[in-house]
Amino acid sequence: MIDLALVKAALKEDLAGGVDVTSVSTISTDAQLTAEFVARDSGVIAGIEMAHAVLTEVGLSNIEVLVKDGATAKAGEVLIRVTGNARAILLAERTALNFLGHLSGIATLTSKWVDEVAGTDCKVRDTRKTTPGWRELEKFAVRMGGGTNHRMSLSDAALIKDNHIAAAGGVKAAFNAVRSAFPEAPIEIEVDTLEQLAEVLPLKPDLVLLDNMTPEQCQAAVKLVAGQTKLEASGGITIEQAREFAQTGVDYIAIGALTHSAKNFDIGLDVRSK
Repeated sequence: MIDLALVKAALKEDLAGGVDVTSVSTISTDAQLTAEFVARDSGVIAGIEMAHAVLTEVGLSNIEVLVKDGATAKAGEVLIRVTGNARAILLAERTALNFLGHLSGIATLTSKWVDEVAGTDCKVRDTRKTTPGWRELEKFAVRMGGGTNHRMSLSDAALIKDNHIAAAGGVKAAFNAVRSAFPEAPIEIEVDTLEQLAEVLPLKPDLVLLDNMTPEQCQAAVKLVAGQTKLEASGGITIEQAREFAQTGVDYIAIGALTHSAKNFDIGLDVRSK
């Protein structure tokens, strides 16, 4: 996936209207390099297309992509090899690494969550807790790690939460208002208790979010719903608890940490020749 506008903005931010004073001072205009983007860790890679776009944007064309987005790489594996103007390569270096490191971190973390629930019917899903301007990229990285996406934007579907219920004057009023205004929109409702779940079931929501419930409560919710709607567990779930929640029978576990707390994946640029 490529967001060319973000590539341009990142490079513009890095130069801030000036030039790379270090490279201009130390490297001749026509100097050539071959350099490789190398994984320092093992994990799932995302951001290859963005890194390629960065290299292209600075005028480089001899670019060899060795690992595709979504692939698993081992420590020491070369992801991209580029040959061309030395100043251009060094100008692109940090911006390309920023995209690769952050997005691969998300993909790698997501893959660990997915592995934890393997063998169950539960899917790992992200949230809207994304970096402003990076949402499509971060959610793409989640998919590369084997996860699934929740709504991309507020306009995709309705998620009726406690504040909406309070503002509308009750859960039924909130549900009916959404259904009236947007009859085709999927509707998800958040509940905090099994009693609230029983109350919203007759409304026939497309999905119910079980907020901060224990695995035992989630299991009871699955039994109560009996297939009438899909269920999503959310709120403070750790990766150590992932399998326990998945085995309750919920359809999804929603994990904001996939995008807001993923550790940067260590990738470096190594110069191979001059």
